[in-house]
Amino acid sequence: MEQPEQVESLLLEGRKAVLEALNHQKPVDRVLLRRDKDKPLEGTLRVIAAKAKEYGATVVEVERGKLDALSETGHHQGVIAICPAKAYSEVGDMLALAAGRGEKPFLIVLDGITDPHNLGAVIRTAEAGGAHGVIIPKRRAAGLTGVVAKTSAGAVEHMMVARVTNIARTLEALKAAGVWITCADMDGTDMYASDFSGPVALLIGAEGEGVSRLASEKADFKVKIPMLGKISALNASVAAGVLIYEVVRARLKPEHR
Repeated sequence: MEQPEQVESLLLEGRKAVLEALNHQKPVDRVLLRRDKDKPLEGTLRVIAAKAKEYGATVVEVERGKLDALSETGHHQGVIAICPAKAYSEVGDMLALAAGRGEKPFLIVLDGITDPHNLGAVIRTAEAGGAHGVIIPKRRAAGLTGVVAKTSAGAVEHMMVARVTNIARTLEALKAAGVWITCADMDGTDMYASDFSGPVALLIGAEGEGVSRLASEKADFKVKIPMLGKISALNASVAAGVLIYEVVRARLKPEHR
């Protein structure tokens, strides 16, 4: 399995994302809060300031322009948390998590997703759907950034994310561990005729380009989402959400509980 890699300091933007991190005592170095002239902090910003101080983080009130300049999302809502370098998880940690819960592994493998909004949305849905982890490639793909954390609405704090050198090789390792690789492919079998109840890794590619040939060749199954209108493909994060909840539906059936 791949070794974990360190990433640069992470900016968490938005009140919900920062509050979620503080509530779960995730490491936060500094919290930057918007300073309004002659006005004390109010509402959620006041709660964030109190929690940050309680957990030992430095709280600094700054002008809005400072937050605007730092913001990667453009929607910081008056607060940015600067977190220390965070390690990606290992794929093996995800399998161990599934085993520890007595559950069949459920992983999401993203091949070439470059839009951080898509990655954040997938992480959010994966967490909601009970997945054990999300796997992304190191190159030519979005990594964990402030945009991703913001879009995930705090889910990045609860979801293991592994960043691997070679997706195809990682898929081979998963197959050796007994995980079935199911690839989203418009030439595949209708998803409603597919069985998602076993140990599964959903392989999803970028919108338009799809999954790379090398990764696609490692798939055990290929499934398609029925498209009944005039549009031929879904946004990558939407497609991931549809398939994630097919896995949820299969696992909620009484015979698979």
